[in-house]
Amino acid sequence: MLRLSLIISTYNRSDLLIGALQSVVQQSADPQLWECVVVNNNSTDDTLARFEEFAAKHPDFNLRIVTETTQGLSYARNRGIRESEGEYIAIIDDDERIAEEFIEAYIELFDTTPDAMAAGGPIVAEYQTRRPRWMSCFTERPIANTMYWGDKVREFPKGRVPGGGNMALRRSAVRRYGVFDTSLGYVGESLLGGEECDLFERLQIAEAKYYYVPKAVMYHIIPDRKLTPDYFERLCRNVGKSQMCRARYYHREGHLRRAEIVKWMATLVLAAWYFITLQWGKAKYIVKMRYYISSGIYGKQ
Repeated sequence: MLRLSLIISTYNRSDLLIGALQSVVQQSADPQLWECVVVNNNSTDDTLARFEEFAAKHPDFNLRIVTETTQGLSYARNRGIRESEGEYIAIIDDDERIAEEFIEAYIELFDTTPDAMAAGGPIVAEYQTRRPRWMSCFTERPIANTMYWGDKVREFPKGRVPGGGNMALRRSAVRRYGVFDTSLGYVGESLLGGEECDLFERLQIAEAKYYYVPKAVMYHIIPDRKLTPDYFERLCRNVGKSQMCRARYYHREGHLRRAEIVKWMATLVLAAWYFITLQWGKAKYIVKMRYYISSGIYGKQ
């Protein structure tokens, strides 16, 4: 059996996919130990042709593509899991590139840490132009899902989970705890996510352990279109909607609403500090973020 399967879901972003694959074929791990399965989720661009051209240029690597006809990121990822053969499964997105040690780091983690059911690594935002002045580390998180917990392997901090575009699981964990909930996850241009948080909540309930792997670095490419006010509003509202969807499933709506009140208090304190220090754009957007998320939580689902 292959040691690890890397799954990349893609939808109408052939340029980004090829960029991601360029980082895949630069991995330090022995190509005989792993495979890369690309899941084409009904792309209407030249994704298939460009993948086949790329794979033909890199015959020493186990690269293959499958098509998932049901639209949605969760459907695509689940298809990739079904099609893959590795003992371990790593999942990234097409708008990313990975460090050379990415695959090797996850194989080493699972080989040497028997109680690790899942894992995640650092996520670094890579802006196509420049990071906006209005962006703080708080408002960056829903857009880029940045993550860094130091330079040592450790269990994830309580209440935090691996990022959706940089996670890994044992295949045995998938068999035991299930795959992604297809009622959650991006569908086409829809921004309703939360499928990763739902999966890791199941692991938390079962008291399964998941680890932070510092060498499994992923760089998340952020285009300018994700930095517009409209995109920010839609994204944050959908964060709130997905949180409420999961809260209803696990019968903890009251806890979510109480937590949102606490977050509002923290938001206002932070906004006041940004305002006093003349960082008006950051003050404005941190309040907007909380308002949009709350609107998603309390609004019509």
